[in-house]
Amino acid sequence: MPPYSPLAGRIGRVAACGYAVHPGAGTSEGNIVKKTYRATCMALLCFGLLPACSSVVGNKAVSPPSAGGETSSGGPDKRVDKPPAVPPSSNPPVSYAPSWPDRTARTSSGHLVNTCVPPGLRRQVTTLTTSDKVHLSALALGDGENGVLLDHEQGYNICSFIDIGKELVSKGYRVMIPEYRNHGASEKTSENEHIERDAAAALAELRRLGAKRVLLGGASCGGTTAAVAGVAADRLPVVGLLMMSSPARCGKVDAVRAVKKIDAPSLFIVSPGDMLGAVEKQVRETYAASPAREKKLIIDRSGYHGTDMIHNAADGAKLRDTVVDFIDSAFRNAR
Repeated sequence: MPPYSPLAGRIGRVAACGYAVHPGAGTSEGNIVKKTYRATCMALLCFGLLPACSSVVGNKAVSPPSAGGETSSGGPDKRVDKPPAVPPSSNPPVSYAPSWPDRTARTSSGHLVNTCVPPGLRRQVTTLTTSDKVHLSALALGDGENGVLLDHEQGYNICSFIDIGKELVSKGYRVMIPEYRNHGASEKTSENEHIERDAAAALAELRRLGAKRVLLGGASCGGTTAAVAGVAADRLPVVGLLMMSSPARCGKVDAVRAVKKIDAPSLFIVSPGDMLGAVEKQVRETYAASPAREKKLIIDRSGYHGTDMIHNAADGAKLRDTVVDFIDSAFRNAR
């Protein structure tokens, strides 16, 4: 089977044959599995073909342990003598129903986390609460005043940006990677129209932890929501914008209106084969709306969508280097 965009596949060829790509961010979870309402719904929502999606799996709240190691949300709590203390800067764990309970674990500090997150990073998992009281699993990596927000695609998960996040941390950045509502270990909720509130909660956490400036980044609707949340009244100073396969609009979330307010260096990336050209058309609309003097549109010929252009394409490593170099350059120029 030739390479193809997961989103295009879910709506086109994959929908026709009754199968879909499971959101796995380039991991072994990206195998073709039985089609789910979740994957198709999220893909349609991302490009404005549905006004909203209801949450689709799981209805059992998972309570944080009083003591215990990492466990599956559906299994028994494996007790340990003395769990590691929650770092002072962390938010307390919260009891809620995760979106994908079959792929949710509990950290030793009680936070819920997608099982795709490597064990070595799970102590850096935290729980965010949005303005409409939805609880999100998130990775708070690194430290310092230079913050980077990395928002994943609808239908994917928190692991979309882990590789880039780790590399940025090694360069001295503070990185926040939230997992959207109705995804992974974040809360299952019937409200899915205001996903920009998830990005806003992540930005608020970056500020609380000490970030003084931020680069807004995301893939697919993650880039759209990052831009919209980043131009809020109480925003951090924006040093740059990264949008990978990001549509001009995700439901009611309008990136074009937001991008017009961002004059920082901006990088737009898209593959012309993604959703038979529909994504490229929307990315070009957003690119044209940008007032940034330093802006660039990269046309990736792989045919993949979002971070799959990095994880699955033949030249993915080169594109990842381009993204990291852009982020480095944006912060250098902001000084």
